[in-house]
Amino acid sequence: MGLLRAVFTPLLVSMAALSAGAARANEPALKVVASFSIIEDFANQIGGDRIALTSIVGPDSDTHMYEPTPADVKAVAQADIVLINGLMFEGFLARLIEASGSDAEIITLTDNAEILQDPQGGHYHFIGDKAVFHAAPEDPHAWQSVSNAQVYVSNIAQAFCAADTAGCSAYEANQQRYSATLAALDDDIREQLSALPESRRTAVVAHHAFRYFENAYGLTFLAPQGMSTESEASAANVAGLIDDLQAQQVSAVFAENISSSRLVEQIATEAELPMGGTLYSDALSGAAGPAPTYEAMMRYNVATLMSALTPP
Repeated sequence: MGLLRAVFTPLLVSMAALSAGAARANEPALKVVASFSIIEDFANQIGGDRIALTSIVGPDSDTHMYEPTPADVKAVAQADIVLINGLMFEGFLARLIEASGSDAEIITLTDNAEILQDPQGGHYHFIGDKAVFHAAPEDPHAWQSVSNAQVYVSNIAQAFCAADTAGCSAYEANQQRYSATLAALDDDIREQLSALPESRRTAVVAHHAFRYFENAYGLTFLAPQGMSTESEASAANVAGLIDDLQAQQVSAVFAENISSSRLVEQIATEAELPMGGTLYSDALSGAAGPAPTYEAMMRYNVATLMSALTPP
């Protein structure tokens, strides 16, 4: 009995140690929080199975207007890395980080991207009949240019490599693969939109989220402006916009997935313009929708634009 114990006890200890080691090997190397759904997709493309990923603002939701929950505070408190857009896009962020007491690395993905100034110092979001002003001297919607999306994923790969050196080769390989996907996406967008004549390149959207798309791909998007913070979009304001539309060869009006379509439908009716469909601006769709990834979102938006703006 003594001999058996002497032989099997070290063996059982070794097996237990191996089992624990295997369990640790199967655990994600990093706990990552993404501030909203588009960044969540970028992080997933680069991190794959090596990260445990949580998104604060989910699909079809407006990050500007989001209020954090206790679950968000817990996720940030436990995170190794928090990925944010920056440029004042996540108005809730400072309060969330303070409440969590987190010491996670906060990575701003718009660093080194080509950033546009907002000529109005901010833009309006329409919540029902309310126009809510989002003050930001720099336009935060930088992901609407695919070249800027390349910067986002480069910043993510660098952050993951710094925090998890053992996984760096995997992150870099994922970045290389996804970068090629984004380059092909950018080429496809340019090729498709090049077919639109100059007279069919202006549209109306619910809020100014597409300046980077304009700058990269040569379309023009107009948006209603509220008269003041939290004011209603008055009849006079809408009438003024409609006068502008008639002077600028607008071809169609588009709703957005993060806000009510009521106001743009009113504009389309009064300006006698067609509704062109729904564009995905500040958030992806859910898994069952047409834009569950960044690539799918951009391709869906371009298909929607082409369908509405191509001359009959």
